[in-house]
Amino acid sequence: MTNNNGKKPNRIVQLSDAASYVLPYLYPAELSAISLTCKTLHLLAKSVTAVRSSDACRNSEKLPIPFVNSAVDNHPYAYFIYTPTQVLSFSDDLPRQPWGLYPLQRRDLGLILPPTLEDGARCECERCGNDSAGCPCSRQNFSGLRWECGSGCICDLECSNRVSQRGISIRLKIVRSPGKGWGLHADQFIRSGEFICEYAGELLTTKEARKRQQIYDKLKSTNKLTSALLVVREHLPSGNTCMRINIDATKIGNIARFINHSCDGGNLSTVLLWRFWFESKWIKVFLWHQLLHRNHAF
Repeated sequence: MTNNNGKKPNRIVQLSDAASYVLPYLYPAELSAISLTCKTLHLLAKSVTAVRSSDACRNSEKLPIPFVNSAVDNHPYAYFIYTPTQVLSFSDDLPRQPWGLYPLQRRDLGLILPPTLEDGARCECERCGNDSAGCPCSRQNFSGLRWECGSGCICDLECSNRVSQRGISIRLKIVRSPGKGWGLHADQFIRSGEFICEYAGELLTTKEARKRQQIYDKLKSTNKLTSALLVVREHLPSGNTCMRINIDATKIGNIARFINHSCDGGNLSTVLLWRFWFESKWIKVFLWHQLLHRNHAF
């Protein structure tokens, strides 16, 4: 085989080119094993590890969120399938997702997003104002539940009632602590009431959530798994109905999976957020912050 210049291609270059397409899809154990085969693959695997450690979000957010392990152990990062928003649950094997060497594109997620409906119920504000007081969407806010403008509304993404839709806008980092593992830390001063992130993961039915929790409880006793299954129960304004949302970020999720799941809520407030869609409302769980200084854990 010859290239366009009539010369035989360099085998190392061929190997590097082929490996650059394969290595980002490998799990950490597979990546470690292949790095032992030759010097070229060792260097490429090292590059993949460096990229993974530099940004847990795979370039999907405005700011990179790095893993920081100050010689606690030899774990440079935590492996999981990334999604910036909630996805439908996976009953079969999880998809492989490229991570390393190249930025992750939306088409690379390999996940099934819940359906969205674009028209119908909406506000007609061109700009809802800094306090959003005049917007019919935000007028329905009350403690623990917020309403945001959705795709059916006229206002654009800069509307002050679309804060969560602009993604993560503060500097964060994921720090490895002795005896505790990975945890999300602030990397800047955060004011009270600032939006942190959506709790992204698999949307589960209550039946599936209970089934998974039983599995996670068994694995926890053997120290083989730390689950990130979040169950939120909210009594609606009528007082007659309790809404339950089950989001599992154990294997598929975003950086919210590294937040401390304390019983008292820690220094975070969990807020249910509705957006206006066609003849329905789309609900998500978001995390809003109390005052926090740099390097403090959530």
